[in-house]
Amino acid sequence: MTTPLEHKIETIARPVAGDLGLEIICVRIIGEGGSRNVQILAENPATRNLSLDDCAKLSKGLSAILDVEDPIEGAYRLEVSSPGIDRPLIREKDFEDFKGFEAKIETQTPSENGQKRYRGRIKGIDNGVISLETDTGVEAIPFSGLSKARLVLTDDLIKATANM
Repeated sequence: MTTPLEHKIETIARPVAGDLGLEIICVRIIGEGGSRNVQILAENPATRNLSLDDCAKLSKGLSAILDVEDPIEGAYRLEVSSPGIDRPLIREKDFEDFKGFEAKIETQTPSENGQKRYRGRIKGIDNGVISLETDTGVEAIPFSGLSKARLVLTDDLIKATANM
């Protein structure tokens, strides 16, 4: 799901975030040439949020180290932000942490019945297989086959994140 360059930037960014008590959720590079954006989603693992102050500190620290390491050819724009309420589900632990909430999942290859897109309530993950309760039953979706996954903004999710 990540490119080699995104992985390299994430490797550079993790220690900077760790020193601030933060965790990198994902790195995405969008665009080409001189109009590339490097998006870094991060959060405080204790609060699952990213304060404006933490965002500024992380952005400043990442700018400095990315200037030194210089992993990206040409110009780019660095964007540091919180993953948000309807966050992407990137890591296996996300499917355990957000068990009981609604998600949209897309796979790289279709299932036996041709389905690639799913929407349902996360039941959890076991041995790399996501259990998703859909309108048609429980689907077993291999984590390794994900193209993208994201929480769905619902009243339950808003209430739960307000208490985090």
